[in-house]
Amino acid sequence: MRLAGLVLLCILALAPGGAAIASPVVDLVRVAKAERTMELVAAGKVVRTYSIALGASPVGHKQFEGDERTPEGRYLLDWRNPNSIATLSIHISYPNAADVAAARAAGRSPGGDIMIHGQPTGYGWWSWMLQWFDWTDGCIAVSNEDMREIWSLVADGTPIEIHP
Repeated sequence: MRLAGLVLLCILALAPGGAAIASPVVDLVRVAKAERTMELVAAGKVVRTYSIALGASPVGHKQFEGDERTPEGRYLLDWRNPNSIATLSIHISYPNAADVAAARAAGRSPGGDIMIHGQPTGYGWWSWMLQWFDWTDGCIAVSNEDMREIWSLVADGTPIEIHP
């Protein structure tokens, strides 16, 4: 399946005569936690789908720092880090005001630094194994190859919807 997607991507990358085809304008990133998938959506159509790993305690919405949950809801991808401890990372705007209020009501910090990222630097060769487990502290992890593609297709300010 992955090889077929790569072949299709290579075919789509060139128009007749070798001219480059414009990349899709991604206007939404959609995550289905239960299915462990992330979709890039352009003009209402899914243009890419990726397998993901989540926080080590993936069921439910992130409530506080250290709970190892991936947040649920609608956020923005608001900035990126090319020098991350993982291969590239794009920040998810968690916590929002409601997240902060809920954590404070429980006497806790909501946490932060929730990202979409590749594999830990130097360990990309493990992605075939790491992606079978939920191993992050609440982030969304993809293979390094997938992260490089996501990085090139998703602009800062793109909304992300994270569903249970």
